[in-house]
Amino acid sequence: MRRDAERLQDILDAIARIQNRVQLDQIAKDELLQVWVLYHLQIIGEATRALSSEITQRYSEVPWAQVVGLRNKVVHEYFAIDLDIVTDIVTDDLPNLQATAERILQDLENPNPSSS
Repeated sequence: MRRDAERLQDILDAIARIQNRVQLDQIAKDELLQVWVLYHLQIIGEATRALSSEITQRYSEVPWAQVVGLRNKVVHEYFAIDLDIVTDIVTDDLPNLQATAERILQDLENPNPSSS
């Protein structure tokens, strides 16, 4: 079973792939890019779904249920996807999720920084 740190790294890797490849003005024009972005959003949702309740409760400021809900929508309601919303998620939400995932991962790697 994969640990929380590995799941968080999966989230960070998927976010980095989106940020490194996506020109936001191209999403609406490029079907292949749309599928690629949605695939990585699905990875983020799947990794989020598998995080322990300890993590999701401890960092309750993150809208974990919405992240998983997006994954479910991408997988089960593909034709109802609104590309404007996807663009907003990439622009507005992923940077915040990235920063929080990095902080959580750092907290997991250094659980007692004051005891040094």
